Amino acid sequence: MMSDGKFPEGSAGGNASSNGAPYAIEVEHIVKKFGDFTAVDDVSFNVKEGEIFGLLGPNGAGKSTLIRMMTTLIPITAGTARIVGHDVQKDPDAVRRSMGVIPQALTSDLDLTIEENLNIYAKLYDVPARRRKAAIDELLELVDLTKWRTAQTKTLSGGMRRRLEIARGLVHSPRIFFLDEPTTGLDPVSRVSVWEMLTNIKSHRQLTILITTHYMDEADRLCDRIAIVDHGKLVALDSPTALKASVPGSNVIEAQFENAPADWEQRLHTLEEVTSVQHEGAGMYRILTGNGSRATTQLVEMAVQAGVPVKSLSVQNTTLDDVFVHYTGRQLRDELVKAYAFVMPPRPGLQP
Repeated sequence: MMSDGKFPEGSAGGNASSNGAPYAIEVEHIVKKFGDFTAVDDVSFNVKEGEIFGLLGPNGAGKSTLIRMMTTLIPITAGTARIVGHDVQKDPDAVRRSMGVIPQALTSDLDLTIEENLNIYAKLYDVPARRRKAAIDELLELVDLTKWRTAQTKTLSGGMRRRLEIARGLVHSPRIFFLDEPTTGLDPVSRVSVWEMLTNIKSHRQLTILITTHYMDEADRLCDRIAIVDHGKLVALDSPTALKASVPGSNVIEAQFENAPADWEQRLHTLEEVTSVQHEGAGMYRILTGNGSRATTQLVEMAVQAGVPVKSLSVQNTTLDDVFVHYTGRQLRDELVKAYAFVMPPRPGLQP
């Protein structure tokens, strides 16, 4: 949904996308209330088959509650959700069989080997014995863990454990894959490795992926479309490129000044085609403008005339960070949050 309150064509309602392909996930006017508090407020969107769909939102925005409803963990107050055509409330067993869920917390058994973890999970999902070994062999190859298949999980690095979790979530060949903050806590090299692995897995399997993340570069690189959720509502939904194009100002100037006067922010608003000025503390300002080169020249001239030293200066294109601030009025910060119970019941016969 863009700022005019309208969704792009094919983003909500119906059971087939504009190109005729069926939707893998359909969410229609879904609501979740906890007493008088509304955590999710009338949210609608669809995810096409084979799409990587991203959910962005600050802590408490409602995205985790939204996913827990879609994965049958908590009941829906109002509205409907369908996973590959199965109603989450009416047919939860079929929903569980059709999806894999990777929680933010690492949940594999530390005392078991990689292969043992995958084998137990395959048994819980009733994967036939004749298929089990072949499926595990294929997944270990996909996530580049073949040579460590007999290693105890507690000996693995954080990045390797995350790759094991992803392989475990795919062992029963689901059609839908939910990943909650898949690279939180990983170092930059491991994060890139997980991104490349997810792209590789998607190219080898007919898989629809829904991912939650608060890393803007992750969403920009992986996702075909992104939904921004804030205060329980869907405030924007489109491709990363379209979302960035929807923000007034095509360039971002980041500048740090020394001993800037009290009215410096107001002065920066007078630069060429400036649409937004954010004071980020310690003399740092983030300026959105439709003419980066001209505004930068004016900024330097203004600083020289005012006797305000420029400590640093950079110009870049609009990012998803700017999109988030534009639609929510605040930055999405990397904060520590409590892990919640997100482990899907392994046996389809269990009640949600």
